Amino acid sequence: MIVAALALTASLGLGWAMLIRWAARDGRAYGIATPLLFGALLLWCWEVVCIGFGVPRVLLPAPTEIARAFATHLPMLWADFVQTVVRAVLPGYALGCAAGYLAAIALDRSLFLRRGVLPLAGLLGAMPIVGIAPIMVMWFGFDWPSKAAVAAVMTFFPMLVNTVAGLSGTGAIERDLMRSYGASYWQTLVKLRLPAALPFVFNALKLNFTLALIGAIVAEYFGTPIVGMGFRISTEAARLDLDVVWAEVALAAITGSACFAALALLERVVLFWHPSVQKFALSGR
Repeated sequence: MIVAALALTASLGLGWAMLIRWAARDGRAYGIATPLLFGALLLWCWEVVCIGFGVPRVLLPAPTEIARAFATHLPMLWADFVQTVVRAVLPGYALGCAAGYLAAIALDRSLFLRRGVLPLAGLLGAMPIVGIAPIMVMWFGFDWPSKAAVAAVMTFFPMLVNTVAGLSGTGAIERDLMRSYGASYWQTLVKLRLPAALPFVFNALKLNFTLALIGAIVAEYFGTPIVGMGFRISTEAARLDLDVVWAEVALAAITGSACFAALALLERVVLFWHPSVQKFALSGR
């Protein structure tokens, strides 16, 4: 235990010194290396604590044990990924985001709808997942459509609120300039306000994928075929097979991080003209 404590202290000290030095430097290489080093340091400290201090596997398995479970259960993890992400999360995510985006345009056009629906959207958006999921399972059955419906509900309101905020964010000078050119409402919307709202839309897209994934996993606790990430987590936790549970958690984390990174890259490509993206690019990160 003393050796583990010394190794942990030395690792934290050396890693922290390197992180401070790398984070202060500019350049794309340091921008990539710094989070990678932080993640490696976190995993190393996790491993040292679990092995060196004898933490029971039931409480917290070591990263190597989780990686071993991940590697030995790849077919099962792939089937769970297809059931939860491909069949439930992606359709629900696309439907909820598209519906929220179109509803925001409709609300922007109508003052009556904006004043009546936005407060209701805030109320419905605050509903807990554990309250929505069993209702959707009763309405749409035990297979993937009920999980897709939960994902759609979870993603609709963030997209609606963010898009409405983005459409309201254009300045009075820009709108007056469009009016001076004789632009109609739809011309102003398409050429000025919707492009200006894209940063808000991308923020909602990045947030919504995580919400959709969480919603689908939680919904699988209330009824699903014998496959799926939520089903696997609940059943393996009941068997105290925590390695598999953590492997499913790692799969969900990898999926969410990968989709977030893909959306962030798409944002930088689409919004190359936006000042925030240009500033980010000039910093070399």
